[in-house]
Amino acid sequence: MSDFVLAIDQGTTGTKPHRLHKDGHFETLRGFEHQQILPRSGWVEHDTEELITHLTSCIENAGDACAIGIANQGETVIAWDAQSKRAIYNAIVWQDARTNDAIAALKDAGHEETTLARAGLPLDPYFSASKLRWLLDNADEAKPLLKQGRLRLGTSDAFFLDRLTGTFATDVTTASRTSLMNLETLAWDPVLCDLFGVPLECLPEIRSTADDFGTIGKIPVTASAVDQQAALFGHGCRRAGDAKITFGTGAFALCVAGNRPLRDVASGLLPTIAWRLKGAAPAYALDGGVYNAASAVNWAKSLGLFADYGEIDSFAAANAISRDLAFVPALSGLGCPYWDRSAAGMWLGLGLDTTKADMMQALLEGVALRAGEVISAMSHLAPIGSRISIDGGLAKNSYFGRFVADVLGREIVIPASTELTGLGTAQLALIGAGLATIDTLPPPPEPKARLEAGKLADEHRMKFHTAVTRSRNWR
Repeated sequence: MSDFVLAIDQGTTGTKPHRLHKDGHFETLRGFEHQQILPRSGWVEHDTEELITHLTSCIENAGDACAIGIANQGETVIAWDAQSKRAIYNAIVWQDARTNDAIAALKDAGHEETTLARAGLPLDPYFSASKLRWLLDNADEAKPLLKQGRLRLGTSDAFFLDRLTGTFATDVTTASRTSLMNLETLAWDPVLCDLFGVPLECLPEIRSTADDFGTIGKIPVTASAVDQQAALFGHGCRRAGDAKITFGTGAFALCVAGNRPLRDVASGLLPTIAWRLKGAAPAYALDGGVYNAASAVNWAKSLGLFADYGEIDSFAAANAISRDLAFVPALSGLGCPYWDRSAAGMWLGLGLDTTKADMMQALLEGVALRAGEVISAMSHLAPIGSRISIDGGLAKNSYFGRFVADVLGREIVIPASTELTGLGTAQLALIGAGLATIDTLPPPPEPKARLEAGKLADEHRMKFHTAVTRSRNWR
């Protein structure tokens, strides 16, 4: 038997393979970037065949694993033919906002109370349900296939599994992001399916996170999870109050909530599933998403505000917010706790003396301050610990990490590996394969860095809150 499990992180911008050996050695292999298809303003798509090609290439290049785990993008959806396994439209990505009008109509009709009560989620184009309905209404082959009993609708993981293993299934973490799963029963909810107009019979079976998902060749697939929940596991968050923030395309904060969902509509936080191990009760989590993090930095780079990432690793001036310069990273609207897609990204406080460096300093601070709003909301519902683990591309930025410690007022732990989604997926695959338990996993390496808790002045937080309010009233 091989001595490693293969974890594949199929993310928003690329697909990365990782190997976790039974002795704890973890390595990242060469991955693939994929095209971002932007047909119209607010629309984001991926080529499903390109994603499948990258997945199969990762598996072929990795060698013979003893098990495979796959992390997925979460709310990204696909429609396909059950017989040919061919997608009938591009994947619609979690960032996509094409269903804004449909969501607004549901809100106006007073249906948000239903989704909050049953799925634990607000009405927002971010979640899968309205996108699945859009595919049913707009993909040319959808309704004919539905009449023939051949239409399959699901998140990207269900398409990958059906195509590669012949198993039409999703896991409970991914299903919890659709607005179609009942958070108490962990099953598809007929009331929610009816509300969104998504045929329940077209949806995949819901399984545990570490479970049997079929085989690819002779290799069993033993774990499937949303990337952020996989990252939570990879950070070593196991107890209630343990929290992490991944600063990737967006910024995603999760904390372990225990054995029951924590609900508070006013907080804007999302009760969700952290993971479920086969045969065990589910672990719940609190989730708060910020739509734009590294995507805001890359956008600024495309505008020419900086040429090399080393230019924004440190700044000579005092922090921008203390100099009355703020940036609200609402380039795709505001996620938690506002859930306001109409908010606009903006700098406030620009003057003739403002430099490119000033603007970038404010941008980095804006992402950190938005994450601070999410953690602040979480701390009112769960006893967040004295340290928070962060990862993702922005975690490599020295100025950003230090400012996050100031904003959160907690010790910031930066793990040795930046690939915590891959590590968590691999650990879950080990458990799913029966090769480890949650208590016998190899210990993680020592962190790369620990940043002492700082303190940001309350007046600076208020300045940022004022800036956020203006961004919401701009359009």
